[in-house]
Amino acid sequence: MSIKINENYLLLQNSYLFAEITKRVEKFKEKNPDKDVISMGIGDVTKPLVPSVVKAFKEAVDEMGRIDKFKGYGPEQGYSFLSEKIIENDFEQLGINLDLDEVFISDGAKCDTANIQEIFDLNNKVAVTDPVYTVYVDTNVMAGRTGGVNDEGMYDGLVYLPCSEENGFIPPLPDEEVDLIYLCLPNNPTGTTITNNELKKFVDYAKENNSLILFDAAYEKFITESDVPHSIYEIEGAKEVAIEFRSFSKTAGFTGTRCAYTIVPKELKGYDSNGNSYSLNELWSRRQTTKFNGVSYPVQIAAAATYSEEGKKEIKDNIDYYLENAKLIRDKLNEMGLHVYGGINSPYIWVKIPEGIDSWTFFDKLLNEANVVGTPGAGFGPCGEGYLRLTAFNTLENTKKAMDRISKLKF
Repeated sequence: MSIKINENYLLLQNSYLFAEITKRVEKFKEKNPDKDVISMGIGDVTKPLVPSVVKAFKEAVDEMGRIDKFKGYGPEQGYSFLSEKIIENDFEQLGINLDLDEVFISDGAKCDTANIQEIFDLNNKVAVTDPVYTVYVDTNVMAGRTGGVNDEGMYDGLVYLPCSEENGFIPPLPDEEVDLIYLCLPNNPTGTTITNNELKKFVDYAKENNSLILFDAAYEKFITESDVPHSIYEIEGAKEVAIEFRSFSKTAGFTGTRCAYTIVPKELKGYDSNGNSYSLNELWSRRQTTKFNGVSYPVQIAAAATYSEEGKKEIKDNIDYYLENAKLIRDKLNEMGLHVYGGINSPYIWVKIPEGIDSWTFFDKLLNEANVVGTPGAGFGPCGEGYLRLTAFNTLENTKKAMDRISKLKF
């Protein structure tokens, strides 16, 4: 007898995108220890936790050291004090009503968007945008839902929704019936988004085809334009066809603190092989209570502090700071004559690289000649080839320095 592996892992393309970037950057730094490398690749924030959050965090940690305040295992779905704040501030102000047991607190939207596929049958047909946040694809590959990669770099078992310059990076509706549709809006990696009317088309499609939309709204706090939905539940009927994922990571600087939440409306139904219906809310709850012990009490107290008046102001200031960085990047790249997208409702800027250079070659050129790290578009799917993603999450000083270096590159 020998230990058998999950051979679906062998179908994954190369390594995880950001692990590959880290490997290349570390190799460069080893050879060039004197170089000042500026990271505009991975979407990690540079602004620290805001003062009101730190204060609440410290007070909660102090509570954990007192016998009369100590908290052991908390509810896997999250403490109600945080769920109440989420509903009141993120949804009721949009005219959306939710119950407490429709909110699931977690340690990251990445984890939730990765794990949600576990409650669905392997025979479900899955649609993803192209380019796409790689976690949606890779976790379905790991589960055995996709089959192998074809000559075009696409998995045979997935339906791809190509987003390009020609369609304004607006994902088209699937041209065949699908069961699960992943949407990330504002989009990672392109930084673009769609209007209420355009999102309504997806909701209508899902209702007509008994499909489910997995809607990643991790960047909704960066939206600045009025006709862009902050939640899919702003669209009538969406609670019958959509699960929504949100995060405190990029909006409140919780990338190292870890807190997010997922909304699973009780209207959502799934079906067994005999056609019997089941509550997706209950299935997700069962999955979480079995595999997840919940987010720590101090972290949830800190997350709740983001909804205080002081916390809201401090966090908005940080978001405005990153959006100013995004504007600076856009303006500089436009001055260089490059085609630039995103950066208005998102911290991501999607830049079309000069003709004749593939995205990994451009990544290496940027690293070696400008000492700046971006993310090659090819890592997000076939339609990402020919583009590079930059993030606005570095400091203003480093952003200015990076753009000055990039502007001096010869193409």
